[in-house]
Formats: sequence, structure tokens, C-alpha cells
Amino acid sequence: MTLSRRNLIKMGMAAGTAASIPSVLRAQTVPTDARTVRLVRENLTNFDPYYTTSTFTTDHAFAIYDMLFSLDSKFTPQPQMVGKWGISDDKKTYTFELRDGLGWHDGTPVTAADCVASIRRWGQTSGGRLVMERAEDISKRDDKTFTIALKEPLGLLIDLLATTNYPLFIMREKDAEHPITEQVTANIGSGPFKFNHDLAKPGASFTYDRNEKYEPRSEPPDGFGGGKVVKVDRVIWEVIADGQTALAALQAGEVDFVSDPPADLYSVIEGDPNLALQVLDKGQDMFLRMNCLQKPFDNVKARQAMLHLIDQEAFLRVISPDAKYGRSLASLFGADTLYTNVENTGWYKKGGDPEKARQLFKEAGYAGEKVVILQPTTWAAASDASQLLADTLRKVGVNAELAPSDWSALVARRAKKGPVEDGGWSIFITSVSDFGLTVPHTAAYLTANGEEGWFGWPKNDEYEALRVKWADAGTLEERQALAREMQRIWWDFVGFVFLGQVVSPIARRKSLTGLIGVPDYFLMWNIQKA
Repeated sequence: MTLSRRNLIKMGMAAGTAASIPSVLRAQTVPTDARTVRLVRENLTNFDPYYTTSTFTTDHAFAIYDMLFSLDSKFTPQPQMVGKWGISDDKKTYTFELRDGLGWHDGTPVTAADCVASIRRWGQTSGGRLVMERAEDISKRDDKTFTIALKEPLGLLIDLLATTNYPLFIMREKDAEHPITEQVTANIGSGPFKFNHDLAKPGASFTYDRNEKYEPRSEPPDGFGGGKVVKVDRVIWEVIADGQTALAALQAGEVDFVSDPPADLYSVIEGDPNLALQVLDKGQDMFLRMNCLQKPFDNVKARQAMLHLIDQEAFLRVISPDAKYGRSLASLFGADTLYTNVENTGWYKKGGDPEKARQLFKEAGYAGEKVVILQPTTWAAASDASQLLADTLRKVGVNAELAPSDWSALVARRAKKGPVEDGGWSIFITSVSDFGLTVPHTAAYLTANGEEGWFGWPKNDEYEALRVKWADAGTLEERQALAREMQRIWWDFVGFVFLGQVVSPIARRKSLTGLIGVPDYFLMWNIQKA
């Protein structure tokens, strides 16, 4: 008899014991207590948040590093490591003083020199590049004080220092002196958790211990900001690639949290009295990114073909079978933001337009070149969407091929700019929150600066000229006007293609509480077990 995944999980739920867990997992787990939390998450292969934009690497960084400013739940910057700050009358010089009690995990104090070096390293990313372009000087005054002197006023400076798109994590000066092309692996921060190198088992688990010397702010936790109070002694990040196995472990109480449960098992989770689904991120906008440097997508007609080919409703049925967790979208600036608009969205058609796509591929001169789709097997939604994408492309005569791997391997491969014959790629699928689409001045995936930009490397000078104006737009109305014009151009050169917006709840045991909901990331402080 062949058992479906749903039936196998139901059997495990009925048993309610470790007998439902595969023996290989039982051998690797030990009983948990109320001061240890076990999370099922993706494998970590990169630990440097400036070296990669991987969400899981950034989650790791939020645990062990700290920031000068953090965004609260209303996306307003609030001081975090900064105790006091001020601005000169001409709006060009900012002075920052660190709060008391900041120390590195190696026992040394955090200094202004660490902050200056970290800002300079961050300035090599899309998150900090604008600050470095506008900066006349960044220097320390004393061990706790530093200044940023600007060539001209930059009203968004504090917002940029608090951004969650390529966040400014403060590192030790000697680590921050590494260029972003060299990965920092020391994993020594000043944040609320310490990375336990001795217990790190790449591919299996990573352990974070409470930083007993960390002094949180006095304010209550609020979004990314406020007091980062750690209420457990240890968090263990378990790597369980198979969703069925992860959910069985959750049912048996051997883990407390699963970050990405398969959508077809939501009803099983809801039917378990010990488990709960919880929405921490109000929506992820899934999109496919094409390699604009290689055939066929170096031709804009081929990218436009993809825009017409995608049937968002069909992809949503695969990604999120429960209709309440998905919806279509056509605005570059998300489904429900201050900048959402309808400019140049006539391409959107329910059901897609495969004949239009077929014609555009023909106009692009498509001659049967292999199109390699990077398929993340450890992310069920994107894996299923990749399979549907391959089938959809084949139906219009495109030679599509899947390249399955875990997410970490995908992240490594997507950095390759060469042809597929040399290990390159054609398409990969990823996602971003609505909020992430409202900050084009820092969001790497909203750039169009060619090989200097984010993976896929689209290039459009007219769009870029508008994007750099965003930070200087003084009013909401000015930014909304820019958004309409940027969107008009974007859908002409097609920097990416939406698959739809989905809400992906996490699964947890009801004994785990205190989870903080924020866009894009998972925060490990404030959680506790009954």
C-alpha cells in the first residue's frame, strides 16, 4: 500500500508518539526542556549578511549582531545601539553616541571605530551605497561617539541606517575591514544570541545560546526594535529538508517550530490540538528572476514573453491551494502599499496569454536554447512553482530543464553569470514582502544597473535615473509619481515577473509563544515555552 504524505502525517498525529518519526531523526534528537527551543529552518552555508542577501543568513545576523537603529512595527526608525544622536543646523552633520553596556561576544567593548568600519563595509551594498555616495566623512570622535558628515542633506539617512533591505549590522572593526566579496566567518557580534561554534553541525543543526551579558533596551519589543529580551537559554536551528519529516517531528514535540510547512498539510496542522498555524509575515510577493546576461533572456522580447506567459491563478493554486492565503498582483510596488498603482499593467490577463508569449519568443529569435530553472527542493512552494513553470514553458516550445538543489546550493549557483553550459542558470524563483517593494533606493532586487546589481542583472538607465531620485523626494505625492513612472518603464524591460502574493503561515506547538511578526525575517528574541 502506498501512503500519501497527508495520510502518513495523519497516522503520526493519531499515534502522538515518537514512533511516527523516522529513526534517523530520532537518533539525532534529544528531549527538549522549557529553556531550549528547536526550530526547523533552512541549512546555513553563508554566515555573512553582507556577502549574500539570503533571508536565512539575515535571520542568523539578527540573532548575533545588533543595529544602530531598528524599524518598529510602523516602520519608523528607533534607536537601538545608539543612545543619543543629533543633527547640525545645516542638516549635513549627524552625531551619534552609543548607549552604555554594549559588548562583543569575545568580551571586548563595542566602540565607535567598529561602527565606522561597519558603515563603510555596508556602504558597498545596495543598502548603504547611497550613504557612501553622499558622505563627505565618516569618523569617530571618541570611543563612544562618531559622526557622518554629508556633502548635502539626506533626509532619509536615519531610515537608511535602519533599513531591513541589506540591514546595517555592526561588526567588530577587524571583521568589517573585509571587503564584501570575502565572507566573515567569525560570527562574533554584540547581539542577544551567541553563535555556538562547537555545536555547529553544517547540514544538520546550528546552536545559538543566550548572550547573558546582553543589555536590552528598556522599551517593549516592537517590530525589529525595542528591547531584545531573550527568554530561553538556547535556540537550536534544525535542518530537516523534508516537510513531512519536519511536521512529524513537530507533532511528536521533538521540535517546536517549522518555518515553511507544506500548504497541503495546513488542515492537518489545524486539526491537531497541540499545534497552531501563525502568520508572522502578512504576505510574500513571489516572483521569477531571469538571467538577463545570457540567452534567451538577454533579449527583452523573451522577458516580455514571460510576462504574458504566467497565469498567476494557476501558480497560486500550486503554491497556496487554500485561496484565502493567495492573490494575484500586477504593481511593481506590491499589492497593498502607498505606492501600488496600475501604470502599464495591461499585460496582466487572467489565465495568461500563451499565444502572445509564443509570438514574443519567436520575435526574440529563440532557437531552442536550454532554459535552466533553479528548483529549491527545500522550499516546497517554490519547488512546486518551478515544476509548473517548466511545464508551462514546454507548452510554448521552450526547452526547459529543472536543476533541483537545496536553497543554499541555489544561492551559490545564482551568483554565476555565465551560460548554462558552464554551470549558469536561466530562471530562479524567490519572494519579498510588500514592504520590501516600497524602498527602491535600498532594495537590491529593484535595481536595474546591470552587472553591478542583483542576480539576474537587468539594465535600464532610464529607470535607474528615476530610482536614484527616490531618496530626495520630499513628499509622498512625489514618491507616488516616481513610482508610476518607474513601474511604466519596469514592465517594458521586465526586471522580474510576479507569480502572485501568498501568505505562508509558520507551524508551531501551542506551548511556544512570544513570536514577533515582521516582514521577510524571523526574530529569535522574545520567544518562550510554557
